[in-house]
Amino acid sequence: MSERNVFEYAVLKVVPRVERGECINAGVLVYCRAESFVGVRTHLDETRLLALDPDVDVAGVRAALRAVEGVCTGGEAAGQAARDDAGRRFRWLIAPRSTVVQPGPVHTGLTADPAAETERLLDLLVR
Repeated sequence: MSERNVFEYAVLKVVPRVERGECINAGVLVYCRAESFVGVRTHLDETRLLALDPDVDVAGVRAALRAVEGVCTGGEAAGQAARDDAGRRFRWLIAPRSTVVQPGPVHTGLTADPAAETERLLDLLVR
């Protein structure tokens, strides 16, 4: 049996009209310190999003989700965060913000495969 390590995760929420507080889940961030892993998987259900706000900037929301993906990937796509380790990138991504794409609270668990866990959480919490 593979060794299981502690991981942390947060759901990415899309809040098209911050003043209303309505949201849909659109992704999941996962961080596993033991594996130096930070990853994200996103899935934007445009039909549900447009039901909350027919005037939402869908392209802008997709761009914001791609920016999160870029920070997780690292390298040039991460911009200034490229020099940071996985833990610092995760902490930066989960910092509270008042924008359309917001991180939810951080939760923990155990996993032997953080990448597979990211996909499992996407299926469970987003799709």
